[in-house]
Formats: sequence, structure tokens, C-alpha cells
Amino acid sequence: MSEPAVDAEEVRHVADLARVTLSEDEVDAFAEQFSEVLGYFEALEDVPEVESEPELVNVMREDEVEESLSQEAALANADESEDGFFKGPRVS
Repeated sequence: MSEPAVDAEEVRHVADLARVTLSEDEVDAFAEQFSEVLGYFEALEDVPEVESEPELVNVMREDEVEESLSQEAALANADESEDGFFKGPRVS
């Protein structure tokens, strides 16, 4: 195993800044854990970059005027209507 990227002295320094008291076993455990985490970050550097997809420009279709429903046809399946409008439950 290679030398840890984070040594015990660095862990003690960070613990002191955070005003946390650590035992020697905890210092050793944190040094190992911090080294592992830094190793994961180094591994991420080996991941190849992915080409970004080209930017999409105006993917919406043109508006087309079409025949719409009549008011009666639109209200035909409504549970309730009033004065030619949909009627819904009262909101309090």
C-alpha cells in the first residue's frame, strides 16, 4: 500500500481547528479514510470527458390555425357547466 495522502499531523491540525478532540486510534482511522476519499477524487480524473450534445435551436413546430371545438362540444362531457363555462367545486 502506498503512503497515505493525508497524514496524522494533518488530521490533528484539522481536528484542532474544528475544536474536536480525537484519540490516536481516531486520528489514524480518519487519516486512512481521508486518503481513501482523495483516492476516489483522483480516480475521477481518469474518467474520459464526454462530448456535449449540440445545442438545440427552436425545436418547436410552427403554429397552425385549425378548426376548434364549439362551446357546446367542449362542454358536452362536463359534469357541470354554467352560462357556457365549466363549473368546478367551490374553493374556500
